[in-house]
Amino acid sequence: MVTTRFDIEKFYGKTDFGLWRIKMKALLVHQGLTDALKGDLSESSTTDGEESSSDAAERAKMMEKTHIAIILCFGDKALREVSKESTA
Repeated sequence: MVTTRFDIEKFYGKTDFGLWRIKMKALLVHQGLTDALKGDLSESSTTDGEESSSDAAERAKMMEKTHIAIILCFGDKALREVSKESTA
């Protein structure tokens, strides 16, 4: 199995946020976390309006992975500014 590692320069607040955002989106898509970019995954449910516990757990895990991936790509100063935020 081949693994590919992508390094994205951390965002410190001094560089172009637009370019950083494009790179982050590409990274999240590559990691299979695209659904997390579409909004709150907790609103999804099955056709009868109920959600299985395994689906809910999978969505929660995906949101957590996405959150952590974004946090790891912030520099210390920028991270301090956004650390208290719960949503984008």
